[in-house]
Amino acid sequence: MNKAEIVQLIRRKQSFLCVGLDSDPAKMPGHLPKTAEGVLAFNEAIIKSTLPYAVAYKLNIAFYEALGEDGWHALARTIEKIPKGEALIIADAKRGDIGNTAAQYAKAFFEQLDCDAITISPYMGADSVTPFLAFDNKWSIVLGLTSNKGAEDVELQRLENGRFVFQETMTRIAKLGNSENIMFVIGATKAEYFSPIRSEFPDHFFLVPGVGAQGGTLEELKMLMNGDIGLLVNSSRQIIFASSGEDFAKASAMKASELQIQMSQMIG
Repeated sequence: MNKAEIVQLIRRKQSFLCVGLDSDPAKMPGHLPKTAEGVLAFNEAIIKSTLPYAVAYKLNIAFYEALGEDGWHALARTIEKIPKGEALIIADAKRGDIGNTAAQYAKAFFEQLDCDAITISPYMGADSVTPFLAFDNKWSIVLGLTSNKGAEDVELQRLENGRFVFQETMTRIAKLGNSENIMFVIGATKAEYFSPIRSEFPDHFFLVPGVGAQGGTLEELKMLMNGDIGLLVNSSRQIIFASSGEDFAKASAMKASELQIQMSQMIG
């Protein structure tokens, strides 16, 4: 899915909501089995109920890897349940290796699983990103300024030139591609940095976690918007675990709808 198609999807659905499928069996409703098959049934119901409101789905790979071989099958089958062209499919894998290894990761997620995008840690440098950029109409979503407290340990350290590590990293990585194949992760809890980030990267899309359970708000994200909206705002637990009962899919749809209504007002 290219940038123009993402923008068109956002305009059509009046939404920039990304639903995070962090499908932890321990948190799923009690009537579902705590197995890979249960995860698949849970995901299918969530996708069906939230698709009118979501423009992307982010699958946190750890929750599928933890289930072994069956988890990988559930991951692949979940991806098949997302209608092509109706939502961007993001593998939240945070891969960060280099060279041939990175190229194999790219093949795994872009060719075998047919994801549209993958999250990447850039701290081994250009070698950890460029192999992913070789694929047309695929997205590298690179960690920029993340929402966790540990961002202070590396990303928010000052360099000798006065810039933050995250700023210098984003600037260097952006030069490897363009706003048609690179997005950046910007945490919703880091509002004080939004204006300078958007000023420096006016055309890039940002994947924004941290709204809801982590304390970020949609209102603050207006500072990150551009003419193409330029945002995919992820919400995971707030949506998929909105209810622990048999009505979980309906509850998820209601929560996604609430966010979509707020987003439509921001889109204007």
